[in-house]
Amino acid sequence: MSEAIAVVGLGIMGGAIANNLKLAGRSVRGFDIDPAARQRATENGIEVTDSIRSLATGSSIILTSLPSFGAARTVVGEIVDAVSPGCAIVELSTFSLAEKTLLRDEATKAGSILIDCPLSGTGAQAKTRDLVVYASGDDATVDRCKPVFGEFAKKFFHLGAFGNGTKLKFIANHLVAIHNVASAEAMVLAMKAGLDLNQVVEVVGAGAGSSRVFEMRAPLMARNEYEPPTMQVETWFKDMDVITAFARTLKAPTPLFDSTHAFYAAASSMGYGEVDTASVCAVLERMAGIVRPSSATSAKSSSKC
Repeated sequence: MSEAIAVVGLGIMGGAIANNLKLAGRSVRGFDIDPAARQRATENGIEVTDSIRSLATGSSIILTSLPSFGAARTVVGEIVDAVSPGCAIVELSTFSLAEKTLLRDEATKAGSILIDCPLSGTGAQAKTRDLVVYASGDDATVDRCKPVFGEFAKKFFHLGAFGNGTKLKFIANHLVAIHNVASAEAMVLAMKAGLDLNQVVEVVGAGAGSSRVFEMRAPLMARNEYEPPTMQVETWFKDMDVITAFARTLKAPTPLFDSTHAFYAAASSMGYGEVDTASVCAVLERMAGIVRPSSATSAKSSSKC
């Protein structure tokens, strides 16, 4: 019999992961402080508990997908107080190396094993199991979780020492930040050139200039629609700040990455903070003097400006 899985954090990413585990035939329990997230999970057949303690009790593998280190530290503390020794805590969030290490050490003191497993992919990709797991930490625990990874992700890598997963996630997100703004810049150039944007998406997507980010975000830019978000601008700022600090610690130059920050900040100030990061296209459109018919998203953002 496969191990029962618990998921703490049923938002865009965690909710999709819990649902895919359920579809794979797993017994899945979940918890979230957000009533809407709990309701969505319940509708998808997830057993939603009323507390972390009730979720953790009897669980041997617990996945955590959380928005902040503060939330993660509280959750891990409650988990280790409730579980039996040897419980595997699979930490999927993007935090600093120091924060991840602190979580691991607190779990270890209580007899649990926390592994570092950030994800490459968006919430939309999570729904279709189009994720990659960057797993690092205790070898036996990573091996034990392989079947679980295969039920919500298309691929996983065991990257060795604890923290290597987070380092790889920083590298990947560094490129995502740049590719997203580059995609927006190209789409605005296409607008100024009078090209059919849907055709641009198709043709560029088939050639050497494409990227996974272009393939995912350029269609949103073409439609001028940024909801529902696959990654919110405000959430993205957290990830960017962590990567910036990481690069500074290593004294590694990141001029292209640094240059993208202003565009995400502008998107937030224009009212796009709660929508998809592809909305940086709207920033560049405004700089280019382009006015497109308002979509539901752009009308909503305009009302906030």
